[in-house]
Amino acid sequence: MSNALTQFDAGILIRRSLFFLLLIILTLGNLFTLFRGLNSSEAMDQAQIAREIARGNGFTTKFIRPAAYEQAKAKQQQAVPLVGFDDTFHSPLNPLLNAAVLKLIGADKAEQWKMGENEMVFPLDRVIATVSTLCFLMSIGVSYLLVSRIFDAKIAGVTAILMLFCDSFWQYSLSGLPQMLMLLLFSCAIYFVYRAVEDATEGRIPFAPAIIAGVFFTLLSLTHFLAIWIALGYIIFAAIAFRPRGVVGVSILTILIVPLVFVMLRNSGISGSPFGTAFINLYNGIGGGTQDFVMRTLDIESTPLLDKGFLSNIIRTTLLQTTDIIPFLGGIIVAPLFFLSLMHPFKRPSIANFRWALLIMFALSAFGLAIFGVSTEPLDPNQTHLLFAPIMTAYGLAFLSILWSKLPVVTANPMLRNVHHMVIIFICALPLILALPLKVRVGMDRKDRGGVPHWPPYYAPALNLGLSKWLTDKQVCFSDQPWAAAWYADRISIWLPPTKKDMIELESAAADLQTPVAGILISPSSHGSNNATEVAAKYKDFTSLVLDGRVFLATYPPGLSIYDKDQKIQEITRRYPFRATLVGMDMVYYSDRALRTAAEEKK
Repeated sequence: MSNALTQFDAGILIRRSLFFLLLIILTLGNLFTLFRGLNSSEAMDQAQIAREIARGNGFTTKFIRPAAYEQAKAKQQQAVPLVGFDDTFHSPLNPLLNAAVLKLIGADKAEQWKMGENEMVFPLDRVIATVSTLCFLMSIGVSYLLVSRIFDAKIAGVTAILMLFCDSFWQYSLSGLPQMLMLLLFSCAIYFVYRAVEDATEGRIPFAPAIIAGVFFTLLSLTHFLAIWIALGYIIFAAIAFRPRGVVGVSILTILIVPLVFVMLRNSGISGSPFGTAFINLYNGIGGGTQDFVMRTLDIESTPLLDKGFLSNIIRTTLLQTTDIIPFLGGIIVAPLFFLSLMHPFKRPSIANFRWALLIMFALSAFGLAIFGVSTEPLDPNQTHLLFAPIMTAYGLAFLSILWSKLPVVTANPMLRNVHHMVIIFICALPLILALPLKVRVGMDRKDRGGVPHWPPYYAPALNLGLSKWLTDKQVCFSDQPWAAAWYADRISIWLPPTKKDMIELESAAADLQTPVAGILISPSSHGSNNATEVAAKYKDFTSLVLDGRVFLATYPPGLSIYDKDQKIQEITRRYPFRATLVGMDMVYYSDRALRTAAEEKK
């Protein structure tokens, strides 16, 4: 008996040690050798807002959306300063968390975090990614505790392994997006939801765990406004399942509403709308994916939201969530089996009842995404289905294990009882395993050269060491990647509008505010994103400006410039006639004065 127990303990110790060893290797490898910097516009935007908070400037931004400026101007009935411009687009919790970390390490002082000449990756990118990765690692631990409580340690262990080897989780962790903070908060929330369900099934009043879960759902909603749909799903379940009926649901709703009211009052005072600029997110869903275009315009009403195609857009997004459910759940093939597990009569009432809480929350979340829009593009900022992947994986594993154990071949050969777990882990880990060799080779080859940037379209050294020198704190530039200019160059940048009229109006406002526009930054974010037809539809009057560098390269030598030959924008051309290259002709800064590049200064 003692020998068997010793062998059992030794086996558990070896498996857990191996798991933590792999966790440490993947974490350090991804954050250092393989790390290429942030590659999400929303993450960079939230990061630069966090830096402003750390500096004591409040929830302000250096990334100016024309639509947001027009909102603020209409509310204030006067020109609004571009310095210290209030943001009403993002949820507050993730920037606040990052701000605390940035303040702690002294990142509020920009001069102390300048990139070195041989650095390719911005140091603060790694800081932001580290915060997100730590949230991911903690969520693995919380998920393990939850699944162990619901099922057993074996299913919890397999769930943890699948999370660790899930490529989607690592992509979001390294992106700096708030999804991993959301995953941690959601995991904590449903842990207490299950505790409440246990209490309810055993005849106890589950008020305390239900309220604690409500607090976590409130924090989740303050991390991403679309998570409100998940919180509403929980409130509906709580109102039905927990005694005294309705009291728990109303209490949780009150907890949710109070902080959201403060956010809405702030947004209303700044923009005139309780939803601030965030409501433009609707253009990604029922608006047919026109959010970016609307953000860049001063006249939002020129693009109607509820046009004749809004119903078809909802149907399209709903079907997308159905047909691509596996990618939405992180590529973990067993997670969608959760829906089949709804038909299985689990013996423990708490396990059976908890499924319906998850289903209601998932259904409300899917409905919200059908309205606000989501895609299968990597790092979609609206991705909330990923939060359900671990717990749905656990239910899928439990359901599959029950079916597997009933197979005659497994009954006759006990050694096969865990084979299905190994097969699932192998299949789900394949995307990460197959991509790893190339990433390691590239990372090791470029380690001595300062790393590998996410180029195209992002090249941090050009902005941090180049653009920041050409612009002062009181100057502004237009750009097709203003989030990157705000984060890496630490300068105010306006999103390039589609029309000359809007640009001239913004130029005039900036000049009146003593923050004049000094140039226009063009990068692969515009000319490298789509074909020429789509670029022309998106950038309209400035198509020649966007394609100028590509045409110059295509006709070199001698190189033909089309920017200064476009009759529509000759007024703009005369104001910004000087062309300075940041990364060849792929990233060009059109300035109001002659500039010297770093290469020219060395000569």
